[in-house]
Amino acid sequence: MSSRIAQLTLVLPMDGFQALDFRMRIMPMSMNSVKSALLAVAGLSKRYGEFTAVDDLRLSVLPGTILALLGPNGAGKTTTIRMLIGQLRPSAGSAMVADLDCFSQREDVMRITGYLPDEPVFHDYLTGRELLGFVGGLHGLDAATIRTRTEPLVERLELGPALDDYAVNYSRGMKKKLALAMALLHRPRLLILDEPANGLDPYAARELLALVREQAVDGTTVLFSTHLLDQAERISDRAAILAKGRLVADGTIAELRQNAAAGGSLEEAFFALTASGHEAKSGNGHEADSATSQPLPDQPERTAGPTP
Repeated sequence: MSSRIAQLTLVLPMDGFQALDFRMRIMPMSMNSVKSALLAVAGLSKRYGEFTAVDDLRLSVLPGTILALLGPNGAGKTTTIRMLIGQLRPSAGSAMVADLDCFSQREDVMRITGYLPDEPVFHDYLTGRELLGFVGGLHGLDAATIRTRTEPLVERLELGPALDDYAVNYSRGMKKKLALAMALLHRPRLLILDEPANGLDPYAARELLALVREQAVDGTTVLFSTHLLDQAERISDRAAILAKGRLVADGTIAELRQNAAAGGSLEEAFFALTASGHEAKSGNGHEADSATSQPLPDQPERTAGPTP
């Protein structure tokens, strides 16, 4: 089929339940493009007792696509990412990277995935150079290849002066840049970035965005979460917007702007799609954050161990 119309139903929990339907024309899709998706998420859910952090998420992302994962705090973004890297077992559904299951085949998935966490944590007594060598070795790279690939990343990210210092003493921005270099070292097919610009100065943020775009041009699939909507609007091919654990919109930036904000900005579309869910507060007056909520006592969390 040359194209299709996707109908999205938005449930707005205000005084009661209101349903707002709109139709969004999305990119032409054929059976071949579905089969060639590098990242395929079908019915992915995560529950803690009666609390649902992620509910029936469905995404299909082609190689070379930059997908921004957007949503207010507590929308389920970080929980989704943790399922994609195999740190959390889904309660239902599946997440596949290159036809590999993100939980049961986690080691194989991480061989072709680069991951930048929001808050990188390093071993206390390893330098930046040693960490790059360690991660390269885990991915089967020899010393010469590690050196060849490290040098341009170190130069672009301005890590050189601190490369032989203990990474635990780096500033937040320097830790973020080192973690990005580690994520790119093995040339992953999928790059997952959780709030990548947090802690970076404007120059470093600009260089990071340039690196991300270059990765996509070379065929890498990029998924990143961010609260910086102007940044997402500049570099993303698509955006998926979550609210209260549910996918409320998925399309190109132009489609989201046209259908949810009458041609306005991505920010206006974001507010239109998530405003009602954002009004829901937890008992203490703060938003519940599904990414940091603790498992209920009778539902111990099941993880697959630390991420290499």
